[in-house]
Amino acid sequence: MKIYVSVDMEGITGLPDYTFVDSSRHNYERARRIMTEEANAIVRAAIGHGAKEVLINDSHSKMNNLLVEELHPAADLITGDLKAFSMVQALDDSFNGAIFAGYHARAGQFGVMSHSMTFGVRTMYINDVEIGELGFNAYVAGYYGVPVIMVAGDDCACKEAEELIPGIVTAAVKETISRSAVKTLHPSKAHALIEEKTAEAIAKRDSIQPLLPPENPTLRIEFTNYGQAEWAALMPGCKIEPGTTIVKFEAKDILEAYRAMLVMVELAMQTKYC
Repeated sequence: MKIYVSVDMEGITGLPDYTFVDSSRHNYERARRIMTEEANAIVRAAIGHGAKEVLINDSHSKMNNLLVEELHPAADLITGDLKAFSMVQALDDSFNGAIFAGYHARAGQFGVMSHSMTFGVRTMYINDVEIGELGFNAYVAGYYGVPVIMVAGDDCACKEAEELIPGIVTAAVKETISRSAVKTLHPSKAHALIEEKTAEAIAKRDSIQPLLPPENPTLRIEFTNYGQAEWAALMPGCKIEPGTTIVKFEAKDILEAYRAMLVMVELAMQTKYC
């Protein structure tokens, strides 16, 4: 059995605000260690319940946050930020299940540090379904027939996962008070919860269905200002919907939509005055 683990940072236990997830801030080094320990809890449970391989993909910011020297030796790690599929790099049909850890709610929603990829994105859609990072990544997994069997993060991320994927197992390690304040479990309690939920998810993995993406999906991204939309629309195949800051792209499949999203948000970040 092979398990894929995508680890973001905003939904990790005990992290309430940007001072923990920005590498230039004073709490970041503490947060890296907490993040690594949380990934290790998943690996311990996965290996203990039948997984022969666990691949971890560091999925936050520059994607080099996890401390490889402190990572469980049974896991392999993808680290670094230039990856064609970003948060789901190397996920394919060889995996029996995917786990998303440290995840947060999508942009515009109640939830600690809620956002979608960058703070220039107001919301994203695949056809008529509003999604964030969690949903988009789950669609890529579904393209390969891989179910997302567990999500660990704040309570709002867990709720979002449950609404998208029937039967998914969730582990809420902190409760949102505001976008920058949480009521959190102690890390030791969070590790116990995550290990318990990982074991549960592996046991019921065959009953959790992959989130199947639509064929020929339409990707629509609403940006916070028109300048961002103008930059994003420079990508061939994109156009701005008149009277909005929404940029639309007609994709041949969800993989093309995902890569288009990555390019669009990177272009939008070139906007200098917001």
